[in-house]
Amino acid sequence: MRFPLSMTAGMAQYIFKNKMRPKPEWQKTATPKPDASNPFRILPMRVAEGGRPEPHPMINKRFPIVLMLEPLHACNLTCTGCGRIREYEATITERLPLEECLAAVDECGAPMVSICGGEPMMYPQIGELVAGILERNRNIYLCTNGMFIVKRLHEFKPDRRFFFNVHLDGLEKTHDICVEKEGVFREAIEGIKAAKKAGFMVCTNTTVYKETDMKEIEALFEYLQQFDVDGHQLSPAYGYSAVNDREIFMTRDDIHEKFRDVDTLFKRFRLNQTPMFLEFLKGDRDLPCTAWGNPTYNIKGWKGPCYLITDGHYKTFEALMTETPWENYGHGNDPRCEHCMVHCGYEPSAALGINSKLADSFKMLTWALR
Repeated sequence: MRFPLSMTAGMAQYIFKNKMRPKPEWQKTATPKPDASNPFRILPMRVAEGGRPEPHPMINKRFPIVLMLEPLHACNLTCTGCGRIREYEATITERLPLEECLAAVDECGAPMVSICGGEPMMYPQIGELVAGILERNRNIYLCTNGMFIVKRLHEFKPDRRFFFNVHLDGLEKTHDICVEKEGVFREAIEGIKAAKKAGFMVCTNTTVYKETDMKEIEALFEYLQQFDVDGHQLSPAYGYSAVNDREIFMTRDDIHEKFRDVDTLFKRFRLNQTPMFLEFLKGDRDLPCTAWGNPTYNIKGWKGPCYLITDGHYKTFEALMTETPWENYGHGNDPRCEHCMVHCGYEPSAALGINSKLADSFKMLTWALR
């Protein structure tokens, strides 16, 4: 199976339960209280031609699927496409207390927690954090550049609900250019080898930029087969508000062209993206953004509206859900959303079955069992 049976069954049960009876306190609409001090906030919204756009199909059925937990924003690398080390430069040395991280996990209740950053393996209590989340019966993707795995592996125990998610943007030369440091690829590979030898689940995460050669990504996945990695994630480059280098990012048309032959990778390798999300990237399916499905919590609180855009930070998860003007965001509404097709905004839509087709259930079953 693509994922452990317990994880697949648990996620399916959670989604079904919340689609049928979403928490009413998360569906309220309140007056938004934006963070006026945020330097990256951009106004105004672009209203669709003919007036207000149609309401989002899930606007009154909002619930989280994956919590993006950022215990710190410090990192040992300065990757060109990373917005975190730029947006949070003033607070780069700050860290969330362990208790606050776990409280956010409890408050949100999402069945999957993606521990990211920054480089989360630099968090002093990362082992305790992972153990605490597993005690709450959550599934974990620990997103890392892989350079600290060998050094800190002893702080973790293998668990079928826990993945090391190692970032690799290409083969050695390309990846080291992307992260702006030589030797990173080799250290990441050593980390993958050590984790797999110790019995851990390991997958990789690859960001696709405008200059990315998809043939090289295929070669990367071929190279990784020898280490028996447990899957791969692919996503178009994040168009962070805090990153001004527009040249490295793609338009929607660029993304459709770049992912046109993604089925070749899907048939040969274990991609962790759903078939519907890949169809969306190819331009064969339309999906609305469900950014609330992947909420972000960091040192400033609940980040709204999404992982990429910051128009405010909220003290509570309920405030994020009810005070964010969700109808103002997404393709055709806000200029910043115009070319975004990133997995944290649209994979939840695919998982929720929005704009579903007759054959989707079979596709999902085949994908999950592969």
